[in-house]
Amino acid sequence: MTDATSDPGAAAQSGASQPGASQPGASQPGAARRGDLTQGPILRTLLLFSIPTLLSNVLQTLNGSVNAVWVGRLIGESALAATANANVITFLLFSAVFGFGMATTVKVGQHYGARNIDAARRTFGAGTGFCTLLSLAVAIAGWFASPQLLRLMATPGASMAEADAYLRVIFLSLPFGTLTMMLSMGLRGAGDARTPLYAMILTVVIDIAFNPLLIRGIGPIPPLGIAGSALSTAIANLAGVVLLVVVLYRKDLPLRLRGAELAYLRPVASELGYIVTKGLPMGAQMLLIAAAQLVMVGLVNREGLDTTAAYGASMQLWNYLQMPAFAIGSAVSAMVAQSIGADDHRRAAAVTLYGVAANLIMTGVLAVLIVGFDRPLLALFLGHDSPAIPIARHIQLICTWSFMLSGVMMVMTGTMRAYGAVMLPLVILFIAFYPARMGFYFSVYHLIGSEALWWSYPASSAVALGLTVLAYTRGGWRKNRTGIYPGAAPAAAGRG
Repeated sequence: MTDATSDPGAAAQSGASQPGASQPGASQPGAARRGDLTQGPILRTLLLFSIPTLLSNVLQTLNGSVNAVWVGRLIGESALAATANANVITFLLFSAVFGFGMATTVKVGQHYGARNIDAARRTFGAGTGFCTLLSLAVAIAGWFASPQLLRLMATPGASMAEADAYLRVIFLSLPFGTLTMMLSMGLRGAGDARTPLYAMILTVVIDIAFNPLLIRGIGPIPPLGIAGSALSTAIANLAGVVLLVVVLYRKDLPLRLRGAELAYLRPVASELGYIVTKGLPMGAQMLLIAAAQLVMVGLVNREGLDTTAAYGASMQLWNYLQMPAFAIGSAVSAMVAQSIGADDHRRAAAVTLYGVAANLIMTGVLAVLIVGFDRPLLALFLGHDSPAIPIARHIQLICTWSFMLSGVMMVMTGTMRAYGAVMLPLVILFIAFYPARMGFYFSVYHLIGSEALWWSYPASSAVALGLTVLAYTRGGWRKNRTGIYPGAAPAAAGRG
């Protein structure tokens, strides 16, 4: 794979200062002390860095669940269906931006590990400026195209007006959400996972509190209905952005831009080359996941209402089950990126092994708890007397453990992503979801019926893990791993 190597000479791109240069913003010994992930015990650093990300993910998911409750109870089922249709569109939009954000995070981490703060600021500024401009363009186009998009999705007529009102406001809030995500991901690349957590806490508290107030109205605020729910999200995202910017400058964090550095926000080709070419495949991975999920929902719907309800409740639990792997995978990617910049590839390999072990333990414990307490957990979504509960318990017993395998894949691909290998994980994901999962389902459905749906999960996870391990251990994606940063800080003996 030709994309597997990081960009040689990246420290010098766009005129970025070399370590030890005398101009403002250039790297100096110890300049990257704050947020340095290349020092200290690996496991402790990994856990302390991943836990804030894990908490942020939990809060974000809880926020979505609580807002769905507000919309469903205060407005009704048609409004809830409207938000579901609109959220599919916004997920697709954020998937693309997420890929660019991850590419920015990786490059910032590599520069930061090389102690080249000026180059980290250049990449951070270019990525943030590019994604913000992109989100502004999408917001304007989406405002006018909202009805057409909803019709393309075959949104039920009863929900069309509400979905349109909701989606238009969500489009307008898109730049705030994008800026929040870019600032958070950039800070994580520079070793700061706590500041994004604080911003997420503020965002969630405001969104949950303002949702019922804006939906029903209070005092001089008129009742806005479903548009009030979307406006609440916009206000919450704006508050999160403000907090991130205030902390960035008040604490004088390394990625803050001042004076002439503000010109770094202008996207330039030399910086965007990496962000776009690596970001598009990362965003495509998110789209593959979403598309595979839509296909599975369609197949499950054929099995009847109870099976559909059981699967829906199971997915709610799986959302939480996947969070440790996502948090650890993100932490591994940031730590490995900094280790690459520091030219310490032994530490990068060790970080991956610790990440795999931590994921197996955390996801394994959570899987045991979910299976062991499946009835009361499923009853939260289905009700204690639902006929779907036995079906859902059966689904959990077969599928839950497979997320341990996919979590290991996520950690390993986090390392590969940090090295710039993004096409190989995309190909593996495609094979796992389509030839493996769908092929398994259609080949055995006539033999075991709906059981083919549930067993396709461990089948595809096993294929994905096998291919990932093969690629990780034998692939050529690390062949140019040395010499990435001329003058990078030498690997410290005995690190980790």
